[in-house]
Amino acid sequence: MDHSSPSPAGSPSRAPSRRGFLGMFGSLGTLGAIGASTFVPEGRPLAQTLAAKASRIDFHHHFFSPAWVRLVERQHQKQPVLGFEQFKTWTVEKDLEAMDRGSVEKAFLSITQPGVWFGDVAETRAAARELNEYAARMKADHPGRYGHFAVLPLPDVEGSLREIAHAFDVLQADGVGLLSSYDDKWLGDPSFAPVWAELNRRKAVVYIHATAPNCCAWNFQPGILPTFVELGSDLARAMVSLIHGGTAKATPDVRYIWSHGGGSIWAQRFLVGETAESLARVAPPDSRLHHLRRFYYDTAAAADAVHMGILKMVVPTSQIVFGSDFPWVEPARIVEGLEKAGLSASELQAIYRDNAKAVLR
Repeated sequence: MDHSSPSPAGSPSRAPSRRGFLGMFGSLGTLGAIGASTFVPEGRPLAQTLAAKASRIDFHHHFFSPAWVRLVERQHQKQPVLGFEQFKTWTVEKDLEAMDRGSVEKAFLSITQPGVWFGDVAETRAAARELNEYAARMKADHPGRYGHFAVLPLPDVEGSLREIAHAFDVLQADGVGLLSSYDDKWLGDPSFAPVWAELNRRKAVVYIHATAPNCCAWNFQPGILPTFVELGSDLARAMVSLIHGGTAKATPDVRYIWSHGGGSIWAQRFLVGETAESLARVAPPDSRLHHLRRFYYDTAAAADAVHMGILKMVVPTSQIVFGSDFPWVEPARIVEGLEKAGLSASELQAIYRDNAKAVLR
């Protein structure tokens, strides 16, 4: 099988449901408990497949269809696109090998910046649909190895509502993957309210990845890539917009996952006034702290003692989930960082795997 291009889409029923996946928790340590034939992808050695069945669930894992790469390449020719070289060289085979090296059992696929919005509604809808179909084929071709956070054609609200229906009802997506902003509209923008209402109705998992706003996408600080400051800052803007604009309160059934440990939200004036005593108490309903504590945060760009220490100061360890940011960072590197971050064995087990149960319930 050519892993760089999934086979034609099969029936969505070939991809395991969230409930089916959760039923595997706790029983994947022995091959006999699950049956080797269920999980051995075509053409992959049994020993390599077994190695991949270890305990990690990766919530921050990117994929790139050839059609999307061509779309982005046209933009890259106008103005450099951050990460374009990684887009061009990624393949499913390389992806699976990296998962095996990092003992990642399952990775949830999402796209990254610049997303699919380049100003043309029809193009954006087509790109989102193609990416979602591509991810569904990856799930079908490699049972048990992939989940999928569906792409939405925001800021097109009507198209996004249609894509939500297709992604969940036809493709059996595990959630949706959003960027922190779209054409200088952050996620709490009132125009996005119908999308949030539908996601809340479906009790959806919503994974949010950083991007950079129009002001600061490339050479805002000459010689300094947006990854150093702007992406984390845009996550903070998105989080503030969701909480201050009332979207977080209006979506109690959405399970939010924020990339990169929440970005720079912890450096903002968002928790001014909190004390050691107030942090030790249950947060008041609908307070900033309440919402920050209900959100989940992944470990990509946060797998070190500083970020883990800050996160644990504000949120319980139950809200931290494993994320690698592959292909930029190998899952094994995130593991190495976490295991030097002062976390206990039980905290590591929760982050690597156990907290996924609550996210995917």
